[in-house]
Amino acid sequence: MTSRPFKVLGIQQVAIGGPSKDRLRTLWVDKLGLEVTGNFRSERENVDEDICAMGRGAFKVEVDLMEPIDPDKKPAVHTTPLNHIGLWIDDLPAAVEWLSANGVRFAPGGIRKGAAGYDICFLHPKSNDEFPVAGEGVLIELVQAPPDIVAALG
Repeated sequence: MTSRPFKVLGIQQVAIGGPSKDRLRTLWVDKLGLEVTGNFRSERENVDEDICAMGRGAFKVEVDLMEPIDPDKKPAVHTTPLNHIGLWIDDLPAAVEWLSANGVRFAPGGIRKGAAGYDICFLHPKSNDEFPVAGEGVLIELVQAPPDIVAALG
């Protein structure tokens, strides 16, 4: 195994799915006091989400509250309550190249813009014969950290 050409800097987000964003907001926004900082809707990803935040600056962590646009379609963002965890990465293209070369399975879609505007991709929750390393049941989002986050956390 070659030297890892990237660093995981910290947690960027935790995504929580449910049949109703309103019910999720009751706890996370109304009771726990998180701030809604944005919204994201994607037919392709079958998701309608509120982007919430706790903390500030480099220590801000998103909590994404997600409901499906169509509960009968995939991806079913509501069937796994802890939908995925997002990790800040200092060099996303290098991470994808190295991880792929070292047997890590990625979900379809490649690197693309995510809900918060950063480049993202996902590690698949299940391994296969070709790629024997995966999230062991957990979907993991790799998020390209912007320069200020790299400076603060790197």
